[in-house]
Amino acid sequence: MTITRIHSGGEFEAKLGYCRAVVAGGFVHVAGTVGQGDEVTAQCRSALEVIRDALEKAGSGMDKVVRVTYYLPDRTEFEPCWPILAETFGDNPPAATMIETGLIDPKYRIEIEVTALA
Repeated sequence: MTITRIHSGGEFEAKLGYCRAVVAGGFVHVAGTVGQGDEVTAQCRSALEVIRDALEKAGSGMDKVVRVTYYLPDRTEFEPCWPILAETFGDNPPAATMIETGLIDPKYRIEIEVTALA
């Protein structure tokens, strides 16, 4: 089986020893991704852009996402993201889970990871 690793150059990749995405077994596995901005919605949009870029580098796309997990330190901040997520996935909604948990830095309000078809 061929494994392709996709690096984005993000600050945590080298520190923690991981890459943004791995293509293996017919799937693209995108690591938990945080975004930039002061509001949860800005961070959500930013994280989705980083994910979109990783998927495109892997030859996939948001329309091929089959699984998404959202991590938020405050579950009450998830609802403002719903319209962004509905717009992003449109007619191709993936299976989804939201987990309330601490993130690597308190400035981050949402982290998103996805699995997509390669």
